[in-house]
Amino acid sequence: MGKTLSSIGGFLALAGIISVVLYFIGWNLRILLWIDSWGTSVGWAIRMGITVVGLVLFVIGWVMGRKQKE
Repeated sequence: MGKTLSSIGGFLALAGIISVVLYFIGWNLRILLWIDSWGTSVGWAIRMGITVVGLVLFVIGWVMGRKQKE
């Protein structure tokens, strides 16, 4: 369970970080095009939320994986 949670969290965090970087060069991930439909501020809140939730899930999964090995 820890490895799966860590993988999902890593994917979300990476997608959020890539979305932020691509935003600055004028591009966006196709799957995340909808986030700017409510305005720039909401789009940024969603980008940051995706990144933070992904990082939290990654850390939780990593900790669970370490505890399972013990």
